Parts: sequence; C-alpha cells; structure tokens
Amino acid sequence: MDALINGFALVLTLDTMLVIIAASLFGIFVGAVPGLTATMAVALLVPVTFYMDTTPAIAAIVSTSAMAIFAGDIPGTYLNIPGTPASAAYVTESYSLAKKGRAREVLGINLICSVFGGIFGTVILIVVAQSLAEVALKFSAFEYFWLAVLGLSCSIFISIGSKTKAFLSLLFGILLSTVGLDMMSGAPRFTFGVPDLMAGVNFIPVMIGMFALNELMNYYSSKSEKKTINIVATDSVFHNVPRHTKRYWRNMLRGSSIGTLIGALPGAGADIAAWIAYAVGKSRSKDKAKYGTGHIEGIVDASSANNSGLSGAWVPALVFGIPGDSITAIVIGVLYMKGMNPGPTIFMDGSGLIYALFIVFIIANLMMLPIGYMAIRLSKFFILTPSRVLMPIILCFCIVGAFAINNSIVDVWIMLVIGLVAYVLAVNGFPMAPAILGLVLGSTVENNFMSAMLRTGGDLTSFFARPISAGLGIAVIVLWCSPLLVKAYRYQKSRSARASS
Repeated sequence: MDALINGFALVLTLDTMLVIIAASLFGIFVGAVPGLTATMAVALLVPVTFYMDTTPAIAAIVSTSAMAIFAGDIPGTYLNIPGTPASAAYVTESYSLAKKGRAREVLGINLICSVFGGIFGTVILIVVAQSLAEVALKFSAFEYFWLAVLGLSCSIFISIGSKTKAFLSLLFGILLSTVGLDMMSGAPRFTFGVPDLMAGVNFIPVMIGMFALNELMNYYSSKSEKKTINIVATDSVFHNVPRHTKRYWRNMLRGSSIGTLIGALPGAGADIAAWIAYAVGKSRSKDKAKYGTGHIEGIVDASSANNSGLSGAWVPALVFGIPGDSITAIVIGVLYMKGMNPGPTIFMDGSGLIYALFIVFIIANLMMLPIGYMAIRLSKFFILTPSRVLMPIILCFCIVGAFAINNSIVDVWIMLVIGLVAYVLAVNGFPMAPAILGLVLGSTVENNFMSAMLRTGGDLTSFFARPISAGLGIAVIVLWCSPLLVKAYRYQKSRSARASS
C-alpha cells in the first residue's frame, strides 16, 4: 500500500502532469504527419528524457507512443495514407467512410476504441506482470538464455513478408551487439581501433538512424508527396459512437484481447496486432462482403488492438527485460539509464516507481479523450504541415540527439551509417523489428550462454536439466520445426484427400 501511495505521489505532481500533456501534444503531431511513426516519435524524445527525472521520462514516452498510434488514424482517414504502420490495417475502411462524409465519425470511434484498448491492456499488464515476476524470480542464466532465443525466434516468425529477410535482418542486429569488449577475454571486437566503440554500439543512435533517418531518406527519395485534402467532414465526432459501441462491444473486447496477447510476443508490436485483429474480425463477421468498402466493424477490432498492443508489449519488457516491440526496446534503455532495471526485482522496489508507471498508463489513455477530440476538430491543420519544412528540423533533432548522449561525434557517425544501411534494407523489403531485437537481445543471449557454460563446465545438456529451462527449450525447438511440421501435415492431408477421391 505504501508503494502505491508513493506511486500516486510521484505522478500527481505539476511537473509530471505538464510532461504528460506536452508529450501527448507532441505524439499527436508526429503521429498525424504521414511517414512519422510512433517509434520515431519516441526515438526523437529519448535525448530529452536524459534531463528528466525517472517518472516524467517514462510518462513522456508512454504518452507520446499512445497518442501517436491514435493520431496515425487522422491522415489515414483523410488522405488514405496511414500515419503509423499500426493504422494501415483499416485505412481502406476509414478512407471509404470519409469519402461518404463520415470522417469525424470514424475518428470518433477510433478514439474511443483506442482509449478502451489502452486501458484494457494496462489492466492486463497490472494483473499479469506481478504474477509473472514471481515466476521469473526462479529464472537463472539457462532460462534467460532460452527466453531471449524465443524472443529472437518470434521476431522472425511473426514478421510480415519474407522470413529469410527477417532472419538476415536479425543477424545484422546481433552483429551490432557483438561490437565492444568480449565478455570472457576482454578482447576488443569490431572496434577498428576506435576507443568510443569499446563499450559497444549505443542503441539510441542506432534507433534514431533506423527510424528517423531512414524515414528522412525515404521522404527525400520519393518523387511526389500527396498533400491534398479532398474530403469535407461535416458530421459529429461522438454522435454515433454510443450506437457503434453498443453494437460492437464484443469486437472491442476481442480486439483488445488479441492486441494485448500479440503485443506481449517479442517483436510483434501494435501494427501486427492490428492486422491480426482485423483478419480475425473479418473471419468471424456476418458482413464479410462489407469489409473493404467502409465498415465500422473492421475499424473497431483493429483500432482496439493497436493501443492494447502497446500495453501488452510492456509485459515482457518489465518482467524479463525483453522488449515486446521497437518502442519498448527504446524504453528498456531509458529505464537502465534511470536506474530502474527491468526484470522481476523491479516489482520489489519500495519506491513506488512501478505503480507510478501503471498510473501513468491510465492517465495517458484518459488524456487521449480531450486531446484526441481537439486533434480531430483541428485535423486538417495537422496533415497540412509542409514536410519540406518539417524534415530538416527533424534531421537537426537527430544529429543533436545522437551527439548529446555521450557528447561524441562517433555516435553521430553511427547514426548516419546505420540510417543509410537501414534505408537500403527497408527499400529491399527487410523488416527493422528483428534487427532491433537482435541488437537488444544479442548480448543477453551471449552473456547468459557463456555464464551457463562456465557454471557447468561446457555441458550443453544442462540447458534441459531444469523444468522451466527444459520447457522453454522445447518451445523454442518446436517453434523452429513448426514450418516443417505444418508442411508435412498439409502434404499428408492432401495425400489422404487424393486417396479418398
């Protein structure tokens, strides 16, 4: 109870509340500009958090990401251009309804579903996280090794598109994680005589390069930019929302549940959660033919899932120190810098920081209602922001942010090089999420593997000697073999069908 009171005391201060409001406005602005993702908004915000206390810093990141995910619906509705990848799943539905003069109605139901999904995911986070933490206290190097490998494996299998490209992207991230001093011998690896690389590659310049700089290059390489608004919205924002929520409340619950579950899988994130929720909703709908022509039901499922996916991604991040998506990958670094080490012991800290984080989640989602309503009313001003003015300003933020971390020009060069590599990878269809997880979890896999080998004298069977470790190991092996098992099952099924005919 004392920790809960301390949590309220940390959040309900003038400084923290002002940070939540300012970060919410920043997230709305970035999310509403096509091409600027929620991850990019958080990456740009990280250098600013260095000068904040722990609670305001986390509050800023939570508020920014939640608002940016919702704000991505604004350009998707008006321009058919999703502001963030999480809005792409239902952009056709939103734009089709907007052409019928129902743009504000669409954004109103988006807002309510986003708030509901965010709070639903937060409640699940509060209920599940502490129980998982009690189990996690029994984890040793063996269990953490398998858990990290499971996270890396999930990032490949969940990725949309080529699994080979996802695997190569993962290897690139793992390669970056090996830069620095070897844990066992102390020998420098891939430092090329640069003293600044002895401590490894700082993840923040990499994040800024992979997302912010990548988007900048993508913008300047494109031949045209769509900035015309051909839709006039005269409808009310909330007039039809009660009718829709009453009719589709099961969809809201289902979408929020799917979003929380998918978000908790390492490497999945809100965009994949939205796509899966949309697909499940369509498969179970009685009006499948209406999907793609402007159907509120599809919007309800997916927009509930993307914000609940954000909360779900914090479950593995807080309990195991394994990011659920690219945003929590950044958050983990911020938590370490603030002395709030992710892992099961974070729930035993009597300072109330973990309760402060939960309270921030709820306040940030509730704050979405008034600020989101304001954004809907002023939405044309958001999407009319000239990118030719915005992009150079973002580039300055990128350079200053990368340099300010260690006051080192090497970090700026890392950001530039990684940004160039990320752009080349993205143009050729390589996903970025596996690379991020490879960078974050690569050292976790290596360190825990080497620690386990030292303890057992190199006995590999020890990874299956403990019950939890054996269970995780079997889960990983089954996941690796699942494509072959599915292929064999389909072959056997088709063979049986041919034999019966």
